[in-house]
Amino acid sequence: MRLRFLGTDSNQGTCPAMYATDRSTYMVQGKVVSDGSAFGDGRDLAVDETLVEIDPGLVRHLIEHYQEHHQGG
Repeated sequence: MRLRFLGTDSNQGTCPAMYATDRSTYMVQGKVVSDGSAFGDGRDLAVDETLVEIDPGLVRHLIEHYQEHHQGG
């Protein structure tokens, strides 16, 4: 799988970040969730899945990319 960087909400160049994959999916770079109560609130997590916390500022990168590539924008 290859990733294409969409953007970050950080001035330091570190996480959080948003990526598009060559499989037409998205990947986020954020904080690993280790809070057991948060996992308890998660739904239907498979053994190969986890929760990742992202900054709300990243959502704009996802929206922009989706509009450009899925709505002819």
